[in-house]
Order: sequence, then C-alpha cells, then structure tokens
Amino acid sequence: MHRKHKARVATAAAVALIAGGPAVAAAAHTADSAGTAPAAAPVRADVDAAGAVAAALKKYPGVVESLDRDGAVWHVDVIGKNGKHAELTVDTRSGKVFTENADDTDGDDGGNKALVSAKVTAQQAMKAAVAAHSGQVRSVEWDDDDDNGSRYWNVEIQSGNRTTNVHVDATSGKATVSGSDSDDDGN
Repeated sequence: MHRKHKARVATAAAVALIAGGPAVAAAAHTADSAGTAPAAAPVRADVDAAGAVAAALKKYPGVVESLDRDGAVWHVDVIGKNGKHAELTVDTRSGKVFTENADDTDGDDGGNKALVSAKVTAQQAMKAAVAAHSGQVRSVEWDDDDDNGSRYWNVEIQSGNRTTNVHVDATSGKATVSGSDSDDDGN
C-alpha cells in the first residue's frame, strides 16, 4: 500500500510539473513529505487595471489616455513621451503587451496637452475612484469635452453586478459618484 501511495504521488508530481510548472510539483512533493494531501494548483490571478497600466507604460512610456477591459484583454491608449498615440492591448492572463497601432496624435494637440499636463494621472484617478466606491476598475477615460470646460477622468467601477461611474477631477483628484446601474436583467 505504501508503494502505491508513492507511485500516485510521483504521478501527480509529474502531471503537476507538466500542467503547472515546478512550483506546483514542489508543492505536491512537500505535501507528500508532510503526510498531507497535495496542495491545489495555484490559481493565476488576472492582470488588474493597475497592472495593465503598468505593463503598457513599461512598453510605451507616456501618459495613459484611456483603459478598457474587453474580455481577455485590456485596451490601453497612451500618449507617448514622443507625442505619438499608441493603442496597446494587455493580455489579462500573461500581462504581455501588444502594440495595435502607433501613430501621430490625430491633430488633437489641445486635448493632449491638457491630458499630459493634468495634475491627476489615470493611475491616481483609479485609486481615488476605488477609495470613493469600492470594487474593480473596468475602465478609465480622460474627458475634457464637457460643456463647462471641466476636465476629469471617468472611472467605471464594478462591484458584484453593479457598475458605478465615478468622475475624478483632473486638478483636485476629488472623486464624485456620478451614476450606477445594475448589470442584471431584473429576472
């Protein structure tokens, strides 16, 4: 019986090595040594909004203009230090960054100047929005098209089945909940 147990553990370790890598195989071996059941394979966490921004800016340094999650990728628009606009995607599992498009800023120098000179960055706006309303950031977008000339970040936060929009002032960093709606059908 003891030999069968070792054979099962060795087989489990080999499968774990193939499926989950050395860390999982080591965990299975350690669990056997302790006389306990093998640990479950570690769950990979998705890359969150802050991680997507960090990865995008590492590949294309500049200022984030917008961020939006779409299934298994984050779409991140960046105004680069070189003044060019880049559309990047960040894989939510691996964190790999892909450049979809990099070009001139489409003649929007006025809006881009305001964005680049804003006191509050997209990253700071996300933190302020989550502090005002807890949840997961789903999107961030620079907005300076308002009729009264105010500039702010629109941050969409998801908490359970509710989506809440939080406006973060680009100068003061003050977060104001602007709206909320349910993602369910009411059934």
